[in-house]
Amino acid sequence: MDVTAGPRHRGPEDCRGVSTILARIGDKWSMLVVMLLGDGPRRFNEIKRMVGGISQRMLTLTLRGLERDGLVTRTVFPTIPPRVDYELTDLGRSLWQPVEALGNWAFAHLPEIEAARTKFDGKD
Repeated sequence: MDVTAGPRHRGPEDCRGVSTILARIGDKWSMLVVMLLGDGPRRFNEIKRMVGGISQRMLTLTLRGLERDGLVTRTVFPTIPPRVDYELTDLGRSLWQPVEALGNWAFAHLPEIEAARTKFDGKD
C-alpha cells in the first residue's frame, strides 16, 4: 500500500479497515473514556462515575475494545480486593489530542447546535 497516497487514492479494502477504527473511536463511550484517561490512569469505578449513564457491561465492553485496539492498557494489582487501573498507551495518547479537540469543539458550539436543532424541529 502506498502510504503517501491521499484518502481519495486508496482502495475499498483500506476504507473498510479504517471504518472499523473510526467506529471504535467514534462511539460516544470510547471518546469519553479516552478523554478521561488523558489525565492519567484511572480505576474502573472511577471511570464509571465520571462518565455517568454508562452501564457496567457497556464500560467493560468499551474498555476491552480499546484494549484490543492497543489504545488502553489494563493493569491488575495483586491487592485484596484486586485493583485494576486503565491507562492510555502511547497510541492512545496520540489519539487523545484530536479527541480532546473534538470534545472542546462540541462544548464550544453546543448552544449553536441546540439552537439549530430547535429551529429545525420547529419546521413541519
